[in-house]
Amino acid sequence: MRAFNQPLEQPHGTADGTPRRVAVLVPCYNEEAAITQVIEQFRKALPDAVIYVYDNNSKDGTAAAARAAGAVVGVETRQGKGHVVRRMFADIEADIYVLVDGDATYDVPSAPKMIEKLIGENLDMVVGARVDQEHDAYRLGHRFGNRLLTWFVAEVFGSAFSDILSGYRIFSRRFVKSFPALSTGFEVETELTIHALELGMPVGEVKTPYYARLEGSASKLNTWSDGLRILWTILQLYRVERPLRFFGVISMLLATLSIVLAVPVVVTFLEQGVVPRLPTAILSTALMLLASLALTSGLVLDTVTRGRRELKRLAYLAHRAPFGVERRAHP
Repeated sequence: MRAFNQPLEQPHGTADGTPRRVAVLVPCYNEEAAITQVIEQFRKALPDAVIYVYDNNSKDGTAAAARAAGAVVGVETRQGKGHVVRRMFADIEADIYVLVDGDATYDVPSAPKMIEKLIGENLDMVVGARVDQEHDAYRLGHRFGNRLLTWFVAEVFGSAFSDILSGYRIFSRRFVKSFPALSTGFEVETELTIHALELGMPVGEVKTPYYARLEGSASKLNTWSDGLRILWTILQLYRVERPLRFFGVISMLLATLSIVLAVPVVVTFLEQGVVPRLPTAILSTALMLLASLALTSGLVLDTVTRGRRELKRLAYLAHRAPFGVERRAHP
């Protein structure tokens, strides 16, 4: 069994002949029924890759099955996929990272094609966009929620993907080591997508088959609760990354309500010279003050966000360019 961070020969070497290290990252929770098949398929598709399975408090024999199949097994005790991804990104050293769920629903033979796209186009992330192969593979509620969230992200952060919730992704080292990983659960896929869009990373997408779960395997995703958590994550990221727009909308709503309440008060004052509805006048004034404070907050936070985004971009650029691009550009 290979130890953590052990170099391995890869079919695609770097420009100076150094072998590339490929790591397959499989976060798992109660996937005993499928994990052996996932590992065996990746051994065929990527024979030189190291396969890491991180068990997230499984109550079945997931860890034992993964170990028996030859994977390097780690443990993350904090519950939630986001915690597992954060730990894996921190622990594992490689040049190319393949992140995939351990439920055998993603098409393993697509991995080499996705890696070829990552290398050939010098990208930092390639997403496997799911294409249903079976009627039960993708539940209607999940499909609708994915389309809604994908549209929302495209409207707010820009359009680059058709499936932002896919758990099948290929990364460069530069992406992995610059990703802050703040999410705790299934919303981590949304955070991965927005991280790439915010920093203007070169990204791509490959259509991949998507299958129904194996018998004895159950989905851990709850359509409503996890969907709401993902939507809440998007709103939080919108507030953090687009503060002027976020607080600008709030300011506009407050100012509009203030004006609506103030109009009859002003009209009465101009006609009669008195203000009979003093509480309404006070409320209108307070709402306008709140609108001004919201706009001011947006302006200040927008300046802070720009500075923070510059630091994140510099941290991203501090890592070497993937796949020896700089050597090809300057022979």
